[in-house]
Amino acid sequence: MDVIATAGHVDHGKSALVRALTGMEPDRWAEERRRGLTIDLGFAWAALPSGRTVAVVDVPGHERFIGNMLAGIGSVPAALLVVAADDGWSAQTAEHVAVLDALGVRHALLAVTKADLADPAPVLADVRERLTATSMGAVPGVAVSALTGAGMPEFTAALERLLADLPAPDPAAPVRLWIDRAFTIKGAGTVVTGTLAAGSVAPEDRLRLGDRDVVVRGVQSLGRAVERTQATARVALNLRGIAVEEISRGDALLTPGAFRSTAEVDVSLVVPVEDRLPAEAVVHAGSATVGARLRPLGGAVVRLRLEAALPLRVGDRVLVREPGTRRVLGADVRDVDPPVLRRRGAARQRGAELAAQPDGAAGAAADLARRRIVRTTDFTAMGWPVPDGADQHGPWLLAPGLADALAARVPDVVTRYRKLRPLEPGPPVDVVRRALDLPGADLVQALVRPPLALRDGRVVDGGADLPPEVQRAVDAVRARLAADSFAAPETPELAAAGLGPRELAAAVRSGQLVRIAESVYLAPGIAEVARAALAGLPQPFTVSQARQAWGTSRRVAVPLMEWLDAHGVTARSPDNTRRLR
Repeated sequence: MDVIATAGHVDHGKSALVRALTGMEPDRWAEERRRGLTIDLGFAWAALPSGRTVAVVDVPGHERFIGNMLAGIGSVPAALLVVAADDGWSAQTAEHVAVLDALGVRHALLAVTKADLADPAPVLADVRERLTATSMGAVPGVAVSALTGAGMPEFTAALERLLADLPAPDPAAPVRLWIDRAFTIKGAGTVVTGTLAAGSVAPEDRLRLGDRDVVVRGVQSLGRAVERTQATARVALNLRGIAVEEISRGDALLTPGAFRSTAEVDVSLVVPVEDRLPAEAVVHAGSATVGARLRPLGGAVVRLRLEAALPLRVGDRVLVREPGTRRVLGADVRDVDPPVLRRRGAARQRGAELAAQPDGAAGAAADLARRRIVRTTDFTAMGWPVPDGADQHGPWLLAPGLADALAARVPDVVTRYRKLRPLEPGPPVDVVRRALDLPGADLVQALVRPPLALRDGRVVDGGADLPPEVQRAVDAVRARLAADSFAAPETPELAAAGLGPRELAAAVRSGQLVRIAESVYLAPGIAEVARAALAGLPQPFTVSQARQAWGTSRRVAVPLMEWLDAHGVTARSPDNTRRLR
């Protein structure tokens, strides 16, 4: 399916042309038909001779309903500009063309209607010449009369050529369906409609609406229930679990996690303005209309503070309309998570940065370099692709080269920490996180390189020495244990050597001693030595037999046996005897 929106002055025959093309009445309200005036959005569709289906969004032409017009055309890829042969170019035509130009519409067809009332040739020539200076460029034009049918075959053929040239939408893209109608159907419940510009929708899909999830109960397209519809298409979605009173035009149904709602956004005006920008304006995005305060950042760059958050992405085109005037400005979204501007001159610097920032992959790399570290899902939800060379660690995305630069700083953090606390093997992970200004402690693991390692929640240096006086005392204990593996010094002896609880804990962390119990410290490898001595005993054996095999006291033998039980070297029986596992 293809979708096209009408544009043009009131009473120039837009709705009549849609009726002649589709055989359907686009005006939905009795008041519209009575007054011959489109007030709200109308919808109709037709199968063209080629088999292609076109859906038409018929927008109001009267200046008082320009907001409704913008809601209908915001998500549509092509425009049908209608100008009456007996009236020609008008102020309202100019306003609608200015909207299309500000939106950056590149695909359009000109229909000069009421060709039965006046010669259409002068109007065709005049309007096509005016359009060449807009984003639409050289627009094909057709003269037609909806009343007599003259020119309708030529109009249909021109419409077919226009639709064939439209760029193919991405059916795998995330869904952002701007809602233009919400109503209730008896027996079905809440139904919303909109133009699906990208992605696809099927029953039971879960979508995000504001701060809640909703489930698609059913999908209709062009009045028929379908199993799945994909862009571009006019769709009606039956939603489960939400009342129609909770939905408004301008709300958007979103693929969960794929968009970031923002109330503050930096934009670049497509055409810089020479005079002063208004302090307040109305912003149009999709079918949404919200008030905004404007803060110029220099040149064409402006910060918009929206009265309500919108699901915008980098690269979106929005319209900025000054209330009470006909001026409509197109603006490209450059940042949906802009930095806070506190310092003097920060606004001007930010404007210069965005003015120099490229689009696409190069722009993504520049934005990531400024942010340094960001969650990958947040970065892509902003509308950026993941830049080449960026490092991904778990949920985090790091600017190219940043991981290596941060990893090079970790040894200095460890060294400074151990100078302040020489008995500790290294700083806790959170200390390193704060020293490197990391958003999450889980990033530390990605930055620890040999000879550093993560151990027991700390970043340690395996080759780091104990303080000299502590090391000498530990060496003396190890020498004693080398002569007698089970001759654990008593607490007073350890204290006299300068080995208190902190020093002993440091020796254990460094791997030079093994803590068996509160006052029993032995050398590494004691499990193998103890097992070897127990292997010559009849199985099972008692603690007393083990003590004799080890040649030590009950002060050492009892906690050592319990330690061996806990480490799976021995197994304890109900009668308190043991056997080797």
